[in-house]
Amino acid sequence: MFKKIIVPVDCGQMGKGEKSLRQAASLKNPDGEIILLTVVEKIPAYLTIDVPYELNATAGDEARRIVSHLASRTGIEAKVELRFGAAAHEILECARDHAADLIIIASHVPDFSNYLIGATADRVVRHARCSVLVSREEA
Repeated sequence: MFKKIIVPVDCGQMGKGEKSLRQAASLKNPDGEIILLTVVEKIPAYLTIDVPYELNATAGDEARRIVSHLASRTGIEAKVELRFGAAAHEILECARDHAADLIIIASHVPDFSNYLIGATADRVVRHARCSVLVSREEA
């Protein structure tokens, strides 16, 4: 059983997020805590000229709303946290900031692009200072 579990959720993959959240609930100590994390990746400055300001400004609010809805819909008590930046970096920083003892991260079956640039889950597994459970989607 774990005292502090980080569950990063991609707002575009809520099915995977729900599966990870349910896994966290089953692995959490009775007095433990789940941090439901979503990361909004910053748009590179050279692209922001083509993105409407409203879209960029409201991305964080929308992400928080979606993830909060996931927690309330499942009835699983979790603290919702929003961060901005590169996903792997922010997941690792969140785990450090909260002294987490487990990260549950969803992953997909790797394809060729993962061998060239790597996936967020790969980076988290390589650099995490705590245990990482990779929740793989069914093929």
